[in-house]
Amino acid sequence: MFVDELTIYGKAGNGGNGVVRWRHEKYRPLAGPDGGDGGNGGDIYVRAVKDLNRLSKYAGNNQFAADNGDAGGNQSMAGKNGLDEYIDIPVGSKVTDIDRNRTFELTEVGDKQRILKGGGGGLGNVYFKSSTNRSPEESTDGKIGEEGNFLIEVSLMVDIGLIGLPNAGKSTMLNSLTNAQSRIGAYPFTTLEPHLGDLYGFTLADIPGLISGAASGKGLGHKFLRHVSRTKMLLHLVSLEHEDPLSEYYTIREELSEYGGDLSEKEEWVILTKKDLATEGHIEKVVEALEKNEKRVLVVSIDDPESYKKVSDTLVAHLRKT
Repeated sequence: MFVDELTIYGKAGNGGNGVVRWRHEKYRPLAGPDGGDGGNGGDIYVRAVKDLNRLSKYAGNNQFAADNGDAGGNQSMAGKNGLDEYIDIPVGSKVTDIDRNRTFELTEVGDKQRILKGGGGGLGNVYFKSSTNRSPEESTDGKIGEEGNFLIEVSLMVDIGLIGLPNAGKSTMLNSLTNAQSRIGAYPFTTLEPHLGDLYGFTLADIPGLISGAASGKGLGHKFLRHVSRTKMLLHLVSLEHEDPLSEYYTIREELSEYGGDLSEKEEWVILTKKDLATEGHIEKVVEALEKNEKRVLVVSIDDPESYKKVSDTLVAHLRKT
């Protein structure tokens, strides 16, 4: 199952303790302080990877810990530092530190960000040696590593987002243009999670059907609008089976505008679906109205496979130019 939000808990490593030790030489059993410092505790990082469904692997185990530092040793040797812990998350994720009210965004594969710092190692008794304190008995314990809770939210970074009201034909479009296997049904909300497909190296995402009020969380909510916030362009699917397709189109446009950011300003093509359910005169009026608003309009039908091929060819040619 696709997981696009997950809360995790992390604990950075504790620093190792400093120690009290003494050099042992012939005829000088206590030749001087010899205790080393403790090692530093490991840090915790988040790291961006290309696996967009990475969070699903953490759904049953969302707690992470870095190694503690080792205690100091003899001969003034410092303890070994604890190993850092790396949490791989999908590229495009926003990480919110719930306890410290700060956020990080990882927008490139390989980006990493330290989210928790390990504790520093304690001081051994060598550190406390001075001209007035030749046999120090002091040492300090290692510091406690940071800990906290983090909310990870994934925003898909894809080339094209397919949007529209429920049952507008998005899954059919995705399956026709790509190698995806999105579920298809003649009822609303067939798609409950984003599905991805590849079109000659370009990634398409079928975003679950939006409804009026989606920007404020109604229906499947604004969490799915988040997934189109970083797409390069939108394919807005409108079904011709509706009596007033233009009203359906502007319903979604209003949600994009209300969501904010530059979502409503993205390049948008309109795909009129199910042309077999409308008359030619009706189709022409809808196309004419949309083109007056300088929209690129294409019309498809399941009964006309060539119409989907036209969309595919036109889209690929456009993407390769941009």
